Formats: sequence, C-alpha cells, structure tokens
Amino acid sequence: MYKLDTNGRSVFEIHLHLILAVKYGRKVLTDRMLERLREMFEAIAPKYHVTLEEMDHDKDHVHILFRCEPQTEILKFINVFKSATSRRLKKEFSEIREKLWKKAFWSKSYCLLSAGGAPPEVIEEYIKSQGETE
Repeated sequence: MYKLDTNGRSVFEIHLHLILAVKYGRKVLTDRMLERLREMFEAIAPKYHVTLEEMDHDKDHVHILFRCEPQTEILKFINVFKSATSRRLKKEFSEIREKLWKKAFWSKSYCLLSAGGAPPEVIEEYIKSQGETE
C-alpha cells in the first residue's frame, strides 16, 4: 500500500534524485567509497530531515534517491554533504589524491530532480478539473 509521510502538521511525499559528479570527470569512485558515502549520508541526513532511499555510482558520479520533509533546507543539506564527503574521502582514500590534487572532490554543479508522483501534465489536468461534475 502507498504510504505518505507526516510530521504532525502536514502529509507529504517528497522524493528527490541527486546526481553528484566527481571534479573534472575523474573516474575515482569505488564500491568501498560508495559504502563510506552511504555511511556519511546517513550520519548527516537526520539533522536535515532527510532519509536515504537508494544510492549507487559509476566511476565518475553518484546517484542518490532520498526523501525529505517540507522544512528541509535542501541546498544547505547538499552543500554540507558535498563538503563533508569531499574532505573525508580525500583523507581516507589516498588514491584519490593522485587524480584530484586540489581541494574539491565534487564538481561545483549538481543535478537535482523531483522523483515520484504524477507527471506535471496529469497534475495540471487534475487541477483544471476541480469543481467540474462528472
């Protein structure tokens, strides 16, 4: 059965798909690094009312599907996550320093997409149909 989230004041479903690319497209991500990223995500997430749904990677980028609440400061969360993981990954995995010698691990840009729910066209039609009788 379909389950909505609630925080006592509202009912909601907010799923977001975040894609982070490694700086310069360097192919440095490994399965071990992904597990460490997952641990760091789950440590940071509760402070921002975020819950990890799924995470996987290719060698030069990571995909993260997460749920959040209406009060979540999404941009702040993303920036904190990128900053903390950049610092820690470079410290814990010395092989990264061979390909990324500067401070940043992640590209400055990222892709954030809404996920789940009906397509916008369906929602538009639903809104337009309000008040109509069948």
